[in-house]
Amino acid sequence: MSADLTLLLPEIVLAVYAMLALLGAVYTGKDDLARPLVWLTAAVLVVVAFWIAVSSEVGTGFTGMIVKDGFSRFAQVTILLSAAVVLVMGQDYMARTGLMKFEYPILITLACIGMMVMVSSGNLLTLYMGLELQSLSLYVVASMRRDSVKSTEAGLKYFVLGALSSGLLLYGISLTYGYTGTTEFAGVIAAAADGEIALGLLFGLVFMICGLAFKVSAAPFHMWTPDVYEGSPTPVTAFFATAPKVAAMCMFARVTHDAFGGVVGDWQQIVALLSVLSMFLGAIAAIGQRDIKRLMAYSSIAHIGYALMGLAAGTAGGVQAMLLYMAIYVVMNIGTFAFILSMSRDGLEVTDIASLNQLAKARPTAALALLVLMFSLAGIPPMVGFFAKYYVLQAAVDAGLVWLAVLGVIASVIGAFYYLRIVYFMYFGETDAPLDRHMPTAQMVALVVSAAIMVLGIVNMFGLEGIAAAAAATLVL
Repeated sequence: MSADLTLLLPEIVLAVYAMLALLGAVYTGKDDLARPLVWLTAAVLVVVAFWIAVSSEVGTGFTGMIVKDGFSRFAQVTILLSAAVVLVMGQDYMARTGLMKFEYPILITLACIGMMVMVSSGNLLTLYMGLELQSLSLYVVASMRRDSVKSTEAGLKYFVLGALSSGLLLYGISLTYGYTGTTEFAGVIAAAADGEIALGLLFGLVFMICGLAFKVSAAPFHMWTPDVYEGSPTPVTAFFATAPKVAAMCMFARVTHDAFGGVVGDWQQIVALLSVLSMFLGAIAAIGQRDIKRLMAYSSIAHIGYALMGLAAGTAGGVQAMLLYMAIYVVMNIGTFAFILSMSRDGLEVTDIASLNQLAKARPTAALALLVLMFSLAGIPPMVGFFAKYYVLQAAVDAGLVWLAVLGVIASVIGAFYYLRIVYFMYFGETDAPLDRHMPTAQMVALVVSAAIMVLGIVNMFGLEGIAAAAAATLVL
């Protein structure tokens, strides 16, 4: 039992911290402590991330329900660091809009605990428990702006569609249990060891993939994403676009490779279809968007399509490409949302893309950093975003999915239009009422550092390639 608890110690520490913070805030000044609590929570998340990164704890615990390996370590560190950065850079916005409540950092912490359990699950029930802890926390933060109809609508849509996806996932789990007699990944993969599975188990796999596709907002299960991105407070949207995406994609990889790794051919075609639909829907639907948060929602759908391309390869190289892609995607989104958080005119938030007209004259440094990030999101060389797409395309080609790689290139060309349109507005747009020049320090730092990573990372990807390869090797044996 002590060895089992040792494996779960980071999650236990975060859970204890969340409960103590909740008690402390309730019995003291409540919202007066919200801002210091944000900083403290971010510091705790960074410390735990560093602890996990240097830890050598590997193995399974609680009779196989928890798996700690290089894959879960990579995912957990990415989740915690991105959550910490989003908390810090969003505090000025939350304070300015009157949303700085003490519950906010605590709910983010609880969501992170759920994500950590998701990516280290060795059992379908453990996975579901982690997923629900994450989802319940996110339902609340999506609707934090109680005086806004859009925020309330976002929380309600997220809740209703999230419940539907949970139902699909649970039905798939029940079918899997019915046909294998176990919910453990090791037992499921043993039942499908000969490369053939029963028809009922295949249906279970399909239902689980549908449920997981909701969580990663892959088309055609994406319908909640644009409204939730637009309606949620912008720091919450920034969080949705980073840590939960990494957790859901890694959970997707854990289910397909750890539980159904013996029947890659059965799920490969489904994941490839989700990839194609997501890439093209995200690329085409974003063209008509005028709200930058909705545009980023469709952008996230397209980028999930590219990440799914790596997963569809069904190889260790494909998982490595997916991990690299998600890590780079998180950095690009953090920088982009750091800028979106600062978009205001006369102290009021604006999200219309047209408000970026002539930004380069008013805020040249921010405009240049955003240009780099837009180029990277579009996959234009030599930005790091180009290499992220190159890795997933190469993984698809190596796996014999040349048609998928070709469609990915076509979708990428289409998607480049709306990223370049933002650059056009910033440098060549019509003269308009300028945005406020002031940009909070935390947001400016996040924006500039993210852009710098996109440029400097072309040297050796900061060693991320080797780390992702080692993490993928522990999942795909």
